[in-house]
Amino acid sequence: MTYKYSICHPEKENIEYLNNPISGNEVRKIAENYPWIEKLKFSDSLNSENIHYSPSLDFTCIENGKSFCLTAHYDKNQNLEFSLWYNRPKKVKILFGLLGEKEKMVVDDVWGI
Repeated sequence: MTYKYSICHPEKENIEYLNNPISGNEVRKIAENYPWIEKLKFSDSLNSENIHYSPSLDFTCIENGKSFCLTAHYDKNQNLEFSLWYNRPKKVKILFGLLGEKEKMVVDDVWGI
């Protein structure tokens, strides 16, 4: 599988899109080597009206459109913590199931990782 990704910088209103295909191993390396703590510290130094996003990386599979996003923040003890957002297909009922089901992309999130 190949992926493309985007970066949400705290100080930038526009998201940075990197559409060059990357492998799953490259996804892992990018996420591991991203300067999460430095970005959070930088975000802390900004006025709140100048913060547009929490530091985030969003990876999308080119073949199937599924994606996941890692967003960094602090826990209550000021330790690095992540939330994970996963965009995946899910079967949903149409008109309370009277018209059957169809597949729709939904976002699930997990906090406190």
